[in-house]
Amino acid sequence: DPEAAAEGEGAEPLVGLERGEGEGLEMDKSNIMLVGPTGSGKTLLARTLARLVDVPFTIADATSLTQAGYVGEDVESVLHKLYVASGQNVEATQLGIVYLDEVDKVARKADAIAMTRDVSGEGVQQALLKMLEGSVVNVPEKGGRKNPRGEYVAIDTSNILFICGGAFSGMQAVVEERMRTKVTHIGFQAEVKGGAAEAAPAKDAPKGVAGTPPVLVEDLIAYGFLPEFVGRFPVTTQLHELTEAQMVEVMSRPRNALLKQYSALFAADQVQLHVTQGALHAIARRAKQSATGARGLRSIVEAVLLDSMFELPGWRTAGVHHAVLTAATVEQGASLDLWPLAARRKVEADAAKSEVGGSTDEEAAVSAVGGL
Repeated sequence: DPEAAAEGEGAEPLVGLERGEGEGLEMDKSNIMLVGPTGSGKTLLARTLARLVDVPFTIADATSLTQAGYVGEDVESVLHKLYVASGQNVEATQLGIVYLDEVDKVARKADAIAMTRDVSGEGVQQALLKMLEGSVVNVPEKGGRKNPRGEYVAIDTSNILFICGGAFSGMQAVVEERMRTKVTHIGFQAEVKGGAAEAAPAKDAPKGVAGTPPVLVEDLIAYGFLPEFVGRFPVTTQLHELTEAQMVEVMSRPRNALLKQYSALFAADQVQLHVTQGALHAIARRAKQSATGARGLRSIVEAVLLDSMFELPGWRTAGVHHAVLTAATVEQGASLDLWPLAARRKVEADAAKSEVGGSTDEEAAVSAVGGL
């Protein structure tokens, strides 16, 4: 029995959490702040969550928001997007999820001139305070700027979940500065706490792995957010960079995987695309080096398959049925392996003829110019 154990010698007393008979209880929401590098899956997490719970969901860009009365979008436009996503159903809107992307761009600029008003930074944070906490907001029914003669829709944000995400470039320097400032005890026989060796992360430790210093509330405040703004996000979670193995899964396993999309494009010309494990890891390594996360995968695959996509209709005419993407194609720019072998030889012969014809045309053009 917990109560009997609490009465024992040296035990701490328990706090009574019982509710009276008929006593009501209101559940408050817990807004979420996602901190992570670009391409780590912040937006995908929020979109997947909304699809699983079957509630209205919208993504708003914090960079376009400004304080009321200035050029840009008012903070009420965020709720209007959710209102439209719910089919203009107020009850469904009041149970939706709003993902505010690029929220790190509304941080207060430390080097801003004190005489100017930060309408797109601190001003946006102040305008969002009551909306995040939960209040009745009058939203223009047709969107746009507030108009005294316009019609408004009253939306209660008490049960709307706000998820904010951003890359927070430079946050690691803020965390390291906090860790260094722990050294406060000096002098003879002083106990030094949190020294440089303890504060600084290991240099050989890879980025974005478990064990890196977590981002705390004081780090967000030092980054440029108001304490009352950060206080409205009880949950602060940190996402790490994707590893090479995770990028390989992103390219091949999900329902809308990147390589499955390109396979469908090849199939439109009756050519089946195959990819080797070596090619997958080569693409993942290049994306890891570019530091753009999963977003960099498409640009790399697009560059690798650009020439092949151009030649694809000709391959179908030559009788090619299979094309294999290998590591040599990714790393050295080699052509795809085409099968059957007879069709591959025909494609190579046609390419050789086009190269010879191209050089002959160039020579004829040079001689013509010389004759002039």
